[in-house]
Amino acid sequence: MTIAVGDKIPDVVLRRLVDGKPETLQSMDVLGRGRVVLFAVPGAFTPGCSKIHLPGYVANAQALRAKGVDTIACVSVNDAWVMDAWGQAHGVGDDILMLADGGEFTDAMGLGFDASASGLGQRSQRYAAVIEDGVVTDLQVEPKPGVDVSSCDSMLARL
Repeated sequence: MTIAVGDKIPDVVLRRLVDGKPETLQSMDVLGRGRVVLFAVPGAFTPGCSKIHLPGYVANAQALRAKGVDTIACVSVNDAWVMDAWGQAHGVGDDILMLADGGEFTDAMGLGFDASASGLGQRSQRYAAVIEDGVVTDLQVEPKPGVDVSSCDSMLARL
């Protein structure tokens, strides 16, 4: 079942790279406190994700914070090394928490899809959510390929 506005986010393992080593995190510990903007991408270094989605959030991180966002996080079904390298390539610094999902979070959110036809295997749908103290208050899942309702510009307009 797909997560919906009003639902608590699942509490499962995510990872990020710290000092060259993967660190295990619980999703509620990093996404369940304060006001969080979470955006999910089908794959790091893929065209739409790298040309539009992540760069929009990088460019507008301060504007999101000015609207009361405590944490900006990006999640993808990729490993921690890939997410770290992708973040470095886009200069995310400390502005965006780059979270690697082995698939558990995406499955628990009910937002996965099979991208095997493209050689990607199981991936996350593209979406953006506002999470307040662990509860989803806004969720925008892209209805078709591309970056529209989950873009940072769209998020800023909704906050």
